[in-house]
Amino acid sequence: MRIAVMQGRLLPPEPGRFQAFPCTRWREEFPSAAAAGVDAIEWIYDLYGMNANPVATDSGIGEMNELSAQTGVAVVSLCADYFMDRPFTTASPEAFAELSDHLRWLWGRSKMAGIGRIVLPFVDASKIETAEQRERIVGLLREVLPWAAECGVELHLETSMDPTALAGFLAELPHPFLKANYDSGNSSSLGYDVREELAAYGERIGSVHIKDRLRGGGTVPLGSGDADFPALLEGLLALGYGGDYVLQVAREAPNNEVAWTRANREFLVAGLDRARALASWSAR
Repeated sequence: MRIAVMQGRLLPPEPGRFQAFPCTRWREEFPSAAAAGVDAIEWIYDLYGMNANPVATDSGIGEMNELSAQTGVAVVSLCADYFMDRPFTTASPEAFAELSDHLRWLWGRSKMAGIGRIVLPFVDASKIETAEQRERIVGLLREVLPWAAECGVELHLETSMDPTALAGFLAELPHPFLKANYDSGNSSSLGYDVREELAAYGERIGSVHIKDRLRGGGTVPLGSGDADFPALLEGLLALGYGGDYVLQVAREAPNNEVAWTRANREFLVAGLDRARALASWSAR
């Protein structure tokens, strides 16, 4: 198990953006992540920063790997926000084919960088809303998942589907390289019950985004929203979950990012310790 941080959370936000690839300062994140005590960074690939993103070039990937080796901070996953800016769900047939090719390209780049998973978001502007969109995405995934296996890079879906709908969706695609990304903030905002979610598709969860949101509202500091962290961590432990937890938390004052990330890491570690202690006590 690793605790990671979403890229950009260790720097002041890009102008006018809450989450985006930090085009000029991304190198600073590696020593900052080490200082904050986290193990890894979830890289962002988006339309905003695509021309500056080192994932796109062999020399850039080499520099990423060198910084990782120097600091001990891995790049374990990639959040493909590019496909929120250019959604599969509403693309024209011509654009859809281009997006499919771009996803395959991104798999190849991730393999070269040693990244183990791509998180593909179907939330907000890219959410699946109609039966037609659902079938379109099922068809896409059936077509591209063999490429995931060939590259050895998993695909984790972040969706806003309710537990029953997501369980049914995943059941149609029983591929070992397709998993769910669980986002505690999105689920709490949508009013989903974490116990129902874990019962429905918990065994398909491959990664977890840790954040807190108010029901029907935005991101707030951990512990001050409606996310049920005790139920989540205890439930994941009971399922034998051993994947990564990625801090995608609310921002604090600029230039306090390292201390803020360290404090949020401590919040998560304390919750995991309590869940383990409860499981140990219950097993007596």
